[in-house]
Amino acid sequence: MGERGSGRAKGRDGDRIVSRRALIVGGAATAVGVGLLARGDLARMWWQVPGVDKPRKPGEVDFKGAEWVAAAAANWRRADRPADYTIDRVVIHVTQGSYQGTLRVFKDPWHGAAAHYVVRKDGHIAQMIRELDVAFHAGNRDYNQRSVGIEHEGFVDRPQDFTDAMYEASARLTAGICRRYGIPVDREHIVGHVEVPGTDHTDPGPHWDWKRYMRLVRAAHERAGAAKA
Repeated sequence: MGERGSGRAKGRDGDRIVSRRALIVGGAATAVGVGLLARGDLARMWWQVPGVDKPRKPGEVDFKGAEWVAAAAANWRRADRPADYTIDRVVIHVTQGSYQGTLRVFKDPWHGAAAHYVVRKDGHIAQMIRELDVAFHAGNRDYNQRSVGIEHEGFVDRPQDFTDAMYEASARLTAGICRRYGIPVDREHIVGHVEVPGTDHTDPGPHWDWKRYMRLVRAAHERAGAAKA
């Protein structure tokens, strides 16, 4: 999150404009006029026709060891990534609050935003949105569609909040995401919320140790590659 001033995240960034199954089922597309829907959005929505959905298991997580805590459905958009949107970014956030408070906010449908993951100070990870789906976390529709968002418990002006356990757990998580989608392990593709175009957020802030974090991500990425060899 880390929005300047209030600490609350922004809204839905237009992600729900053409997101609902009703737009392409039962003639609704004709009712609203096909011309109102972007050609690219229609091309990506084929999987929303009944019977085409990718199988999903309730409570299934993408990162082994994560705890499933579902975000409110209003705070994300159902998708079929990377089949419909390429995933090529990881966005690093700081919650500007507690772990439990963040879970509570992301479960609130009126909040209008949530990230895929929340990392606690002790390294425990909650997954709140499947990586398949588009989370409203970045304040930029394009970045929402192409990225996985990771929140970290704490405050941007308190370096003591960024613990060893948090860095290490988050690095393993990011390395796994990079492995799954072939994302380069570099600062062009692993970015802070503050670096998202058009954002007014400041996280992860000046105390986030990027050199240390990237070193840990690269090490975890290499270990995963060696294990598969």
